Amino acid sequence: MEIKLNWEKLLSTEIYGQQKKSKSDGRSQFQRDFDRIVFSSAFRRLQDKTQVFPLPESDFVHTRLTHSLEVSCVGRSLGNIVGKILIGRHKELEKKYLSFNFGEIVAAACLAHDIGNPPFGHSGEDAISEYFRNGEGKNFESKISDNKKWEDLINFEGNAQGFRIITKLQNPNINGSLRLSLATLGTFTKYPRESKLNGIDEKLIKGNKIYRKHGFFQSEKKIFESVTKGIGLTKLNKEKNNSIFSRHPLAYLVEAADDICYGIMDLEDAFRLGILSFNETEKLLLPFVDKNLRLYNQRNKHDKIGYLRAKTISNLVMQLSYCFADNENIILEGKMYDDLISHIPANKAILRIKNISVEKIYSYKNVIEREAAGYEVIGGLLDIFINAINEEAEGRLSNKNKSIIQLLPRQFFEKDERNEEELYERLLKVTDYISGMTDSFAISLFRRIKGISLPTG
Repeated sequence: MEIKLNWEKLLSTEIYGQQKKSKSDGRSQFQRDFDRIVFSSAFRRLQDKTQVFPLPESDFVHTRLTHSLEVSCVGRSLGNIVGKILIGRHKELEKKYLSFNFGEIVAAACLAHDIGNPPFGHSGEDAISEYFRNGEGKNFESKISDNKKWEDLINFEGNAQGFRIITKLQNPNINGSLRLSLATLGTFTKYPRESKLNGIDEKLIKGNKIYRKHGFFQSEKKIFESVTKGIGLTKLNKEKNNSIFSRHPLAYLVEAADDICYGIMDLEDAFRLGILSFNETEKLLLPFVDKNLRLYNQRNKHDKIGYLRAKTISNLVMQLSYCFADNENIILEGKMYDDLISHIPANKAILRIKNISVEKIYSYKNVIEREAAGYEVIGGLLDIFINAINEEAEGRLSNKNKSIIQLLPRQFFEKDERNEEELYERLLKVTDYISGMTDSFAISLFRRIKGISLPTG
């Protein structure tokens, strides 16, 4: 299929859910996107969600919040450099856009990139999926005949939850929720496909990193498709009626910014916690840095690693920006099937860091213990609240679940018809509630409900 995306459509300032343009207040629409994300409660809760290391471990290690802020900074730099190149290359864009508009779009999308992640890091996603795939939630499979909806549950995806939050959940009484620009929503969606693809051409997705996960649930499918129409993304595999699209080019920069930050910053965290020695960390970072290390030897070990980390990120930003520019046509034609990092000179050095991270960082005892606890807490909370809302929907609420129901947010009390579709929606509401919890709140609530600890005050 012929794909040729158009930058003017891709950079659309149209606001999802809003009919008329906002009054000018000195900010671009993309700056408004950024600000709306910052002031959202879902973004604020990232301050108490695990990135990799358990939060009480150290006051230095990253949370999802600090990680998201750093990814946003790196994304802005990538976007600014790419924007300057593209504005110079496509003179028609000068009339409507400034080079830093690209950076604003990428920064906003990066800021929200983890907003849908549940507590306990990526193991939280696995815990929700496992509950429906092999846990008590498996009992609902026979009641949800739509295999695409069931796939949403057994392959819970933080990226899809994030799209649900910023387009529907954050301000549920406002059409469009956060009311972000179509450009930012498209850039946010790293995986432009639904969870279940029926009769898909294997050549389309085999070895294709941009389709290895899904970016929206069935509940937001129409929203995503309206976004793609507004920014001109191409629908693929039309004959099979699958919702799978070409990727927004700037999503490659969001992915690159995330890859840089979690790879390099996790390494620095591991050094600070004593998981990696100074010599090990230095050896991994030196290949990214020029040989002229003026004043380097006058620094203490912590400052040396901080210096190398900064220089490494700067180096990678330049390599990735020029890689994007060099591959612009391939990207606009929808033929870039893997990430940008795979195409830069520093790729081998990045792979060494990833291998060490898997071997020594992500297998660190406290990390594994936290992940194991996450399975128990999330699985337990899902079971408790799903049983309660289903009993309530069926009109047979036990005394115990009367108390449980009162712990839920008000949107759970909206009465729906008791049919298959609404069961799916009810289950999503519970995953909304639990995936939105912070680590500390999830643990505390689980302990109180189970009677392991009692409320105080």
